[in-house]
Amino acid sequence: MLSLAKVSGAALYGIHAHLIDVEVDLAQGFPMLSIVGLPDAAVKESKDRLRPALKNTGFPLPAKRITINLAPADLKKEGSAFDLPIAIGILSAEGVIALDRLNPYVIVGELSLDGSIKAISGALPMAIAAKQAGRRGILVPLPNATEASVVEGIEVLGVTTLAEVIAFFNGTKTIAPLRADASMLRAGAQSEGLENFSDVRGQHHVKRALEIAAAGGHNVLMVGPPGSGKTMLAKRFSTILPQMDFNESLETTQIHSAMGLLAPDRPWVGDRPFRAPHHTISDAGLVGGGTTPRPGEVSLAHNGVLFLDEMPEFRRDVLEVLRQPLEAGKVTISRASASLTFPARFILVAAMNPCPCGYFSDPTRHCVCSPMAIQRYRSRVSGPLLDRIDLHIEVPAVPFRDLTTDFTAEGSEEIQKRVTGARQFMARRLGDGLRCNSEMSPRQIKKHCVLPDDAKKLLETAMEKLGLSVRAYNRILKVARSIADLAERDAIDVADIAEAVQYRTLDRKSIPG
Repeated sequence: MLSLAKVSGAALYGIHAHLIDVEVDLAQGFPMLSIVGLPDAAVKESKDRLRPALKNTGFPLPAKRITINLAPADLKKEGSAFDLPIAIGILSAEGVIALDRLNPYVIVGELSLDGSIKAISGALPMAIAAKQAGRRGILVPLPNATEASVVEGIEVLGVTTLAEVIAFFNGTKTIAPLRADASMLRAGAQSEGLENFSDVRGQHHVKRALEIAAAGGHNVLMVGPPGSGKTMLAKRFSTILPQMDFNESLETTQIHSAMGLLAPDRPWVGDRPFRAPHHTISDAGLVGGGTTPRPGEVSLAHNGVLFLDEMPEFRRDVLEVLRQPLEAGKVTISRASASLTFPARFILVAAMNPCPCGYFSDPTRHCVCSPMAIQRYRSRVSGPLLDRIDLHIEVPAVPFRDLTTDFTAEGSEEIQKRVTGARQFMARRLGDGLRCNSEMSPRQIKKHCVLPDDAKKLLETAMEKLGLSVRAYNRILKVARSIADLAERDAIDVADIAEAVQYRTLDRKSIPG
């Protein structure tokens, strides 16, 4: 006598999910349980969790030959989210649950030995996949239900135990679908009010440069001695960026959900991410990688800020892998098993000392580094990478009078209003789905960055004296366009070009690449 059941589960591939058919066959024969369909170790171990989970729920594992197929069989299955659909499939094949009640739903979850259901990674992309497949609903562990509930047009049912799921499918228990509301989305605000530009004393020209960078989405490198406030400024940079819209938050939350970084009380990424990896990070940790590709720090910083403190301390090969995401806004990781593309549109904020000891050109401290040591230190950041950083800012030590003044500096809220106004001004001009000036193509630069004769002459002189590349030339035009947008001017003038050029102080003639 043969019994067969099919249940829908889901598997993560990168930051997206695919529905998986969990097929269960019960046959007479020597009692055993086998799982096929390219399962990884976590999936294979599910049979050791299933036996006690079913027994402790009151439904012992059938003493039959049990074969479980995860289809399609050519896709590798990873993680513990298949525990629950396999258990439900076994019970359905045994006749405990009617198969027709399972068909409209996708089921995911990890089982504890006592039959309770644990949280998983990637509930949000799984809910999106269930909706795209036209399913009525998805059953997820209760801690994951809030993040999945932002997907409209599908029932999201949060469950806590295997017994509860069995009772639901047998019609003896009702589970109310969870709906996301404004309070849930606001729960994603993780850093509201904690960091503010009003905390920063002095450094007015640096704040101005960061405001330009925020308005145009430009990458920034700050160079200054230890204690000058580079890290403090970088941590507050995300507070002056425009608020994320729903689509940006959804993209960002999907990435963090796939990586299992969402807490039950923080189910939604409402603030722009701020990622600050340590300088010992590997290239795979920074841009993503692994046997089955997973997102790296650049993707976790999508729609936000990636901060590299002490940039020359990062390995050179790690820094060089930043070239593609800085240019394209995405990362493609190719492996023998799969090739996946992750979004990585972020603003790079980097900081470094001017020399190994940190006090080169400092008026109050003596630098002990030789010219060769300074050149070798600065050369750790290559010319091609510097070309992709729009603004190079010198951050001097803060004078004592600025530390002791009672003057209250301008807060993040006021700066953010100007930045948001500039973004709206440039969005009306750009169109084409572009959000800021840093995303302009060469053709769009030619269209939107028309220069008067005096500005052209100044830029020509700067190109010759600084030895700038074509990429640096385009970056200067983009920065000048952002300066004009902050003033809500349609035309770029010579003062905008002059200010943009002064932010190219660390190009190839200064630092050999």
